[in-house]
Amino acid sequence: MAPQPSQPDSSSKPSPTLAPGLYVVATPIGNAGDITLRALEVLRAAAVIACEDTRTTGALMARLGIRTPLTPYHEHNAARQRPALLGRLAKSEAVALVSDAGTPLVNDPGYKLTTAAIEAGHPVIPLPGPSAPLAALVASGLPSDRFLYAGFPPPKDKARRAFIAELAAIPATLILFESARRLPDTLAALADGLGDRPAAVCRELTKLYEEIRRDPLPALAEHYAEMGPPKGEVVIVIGPPDPDAGRDLSPEALDERLRAALADGLGTKDAAARVATETGGHKRDLYQRALTLGREDAS
Repeated sequence: MAPQPSQPDSSSKPSPTLAPGLYVVATPIGNAGDITLRALEVLRAAAVIACEDTRTTGALMARLGIRTPLTPYHEHNAARQRPALLGRLAKSEAVALVSDAGTPLVNDPGYKLTTAAIEAGHPVIPLPGPSAPLAALVASGLPSDRFLYAGFPPPKDKARRAFIAELAAIPATLILFESARRLPDTLAALADGLGDRPAAVCRELTKLYEEIRRDPLPALAEHYAEMGPPKGEVVIVIGPPDPDAGRDLSPEALDERLRAALADGLGTKDAAARVATETGGHKRDLYQRALTLGREDAS
């Protein structure tokens, strides 16, 4: 495990003059050494930094030696704060937008602010940098030529299974966020809904206790069922479906899979989508068969 680098020294360099606009600034997801030189310059020179939690961002700014004023901008005050930030942009100020960690607009309220700024004609300038989904994708060893970031699965079982069924047919690597507390249940649902796909659980990325566990979904589900929820931030990466898997299954085997999907509480459409992904069968044919099975089992 690599040692944590010393904090970047930003206090000895003069602040540049920033052109007006909204600067969307990526900040470290754990290791403060991942801050970029450009991010340091912008955060130091901005008129204000809009952040989700002033305590979290304030602690990072203190480590970096940056004294730019902070203002809270989060899901609970966004409607009230957005006009004030747009007003500052209208006065030709440079406003920096950060999230608690990583690249803004990924699971935070920055989307509406950037949209409003663009609609008002203000420049929106992205400063790329740390990103938990991309870091996890790179570390997973899974295909990266096509991927989908799908956010957090729903916490309730029925909605979560429908969410997984919707993702099942997507021919791409999947990236999910999940709370450590719900990880065992979610992995079990993923293994049930997606089958024996290769996957990785990436925990505490870039931090002291970083851990990346790579295994098929059923093995990961079994491990965390035995060990219990881990600590820290978690990203799940799941390989794409095998386009050739299960194409020679008999009609009886297909019926068995459809009945299992329906028994899991999936609707007819979602059950057909899941079995189509698992077997390579035609979704339309499986949907019609699922309707027939549903009528037969109800009679």
